[in-house]
Amino acid sequence: MNLRAQTLRAWLVDDEPLALDRLRRLLVQTGRVEVVGTTTSPEEAVAALTSNPPDLCFLDIQMPRLNGFEVLARLPRQPIVIFTTAYDRYALEAFAVNSVDYLLKPIEPDALNRALDKVERLSPAAEPARSDLQALLRQLTASLQDAKPAYPDRIASRLGDRVCFLDLERVSHFYAQDKLTWAVCDGKPYCIDCAIAQLEKKLDPQKFFRIHRATLVHLAWIREVSPLPGGALNLRLRDAKGTDLTVARDRAHEFRTRIGL
Repeated sequence: MNLRAQTLRAWLVDDEPLALDRLRRLLVQTGRVEVVGTTTSPEEAVAALTSNPPDLCFLDIQMPRLNGFEVLARLPRQPIVIFTTAYDRYALEAFAVNSVDYLLKPIEPDALNRALDKVERLSPAAEPARSDLQALLRQLTASLQDAKPAYPDRIASRLGDRVCFLDLERVSHFYAQDKLTWAVCDGKPYCIDCAIAQLEKKLDPQKFFRIHRATLVHLAWIREVSPLPGGALNLRLRDAKGTDLTVARDRAHEFRTRIGL
């Protein structure tokens, strides 16, 4: 059986709302997939995928509470899976659990279409024995939990139809403004498809600290710290402009502890 004759019904699961919206838009643009559901909650994903199994599931690996492997372990029937991840070290693990492909974030249209081509060429294969699959998923989950986090060393920014990659060592800080997130690299702002709260989870906490609900600073770029009235702090960066940032009063104590003041 070839899956090309029918429109694929797909569920999308990702704890990053911006990534989820982007993937949904890309799939709609292909005209090849009907997106029957999306969720940022892995628990909701388990319920939805159990009650109404889709043909295809786009599944993030790194999620809070339940990772992608744990979601699959709780399903009575395994859908065709395309993993989405920011970390390519999970690629072999993804293929080991009956996935068709994996897509590195930020997902690009060409890569998405190649993955859909694979799905459409797929002939139904015998599903692995439930006990074998459960054991494999438990093993992968344990390795995921034991492994040291693989933090990215660059981040993507879209410029029209192009995507450029910013070296995180050159990014002094991130800030949110007008419902957009910006990375300041070499003194220039670049739009990032990721909320500040998601960046805080994704980036190395030894290097980046959230000093305000709308600001994430690269600690290595701080030149000096000075107190402000009311308990807040002022940070002056070592960029060409000598940018000043404010550490919110409710984050000042944790920040002082973090940098050893």
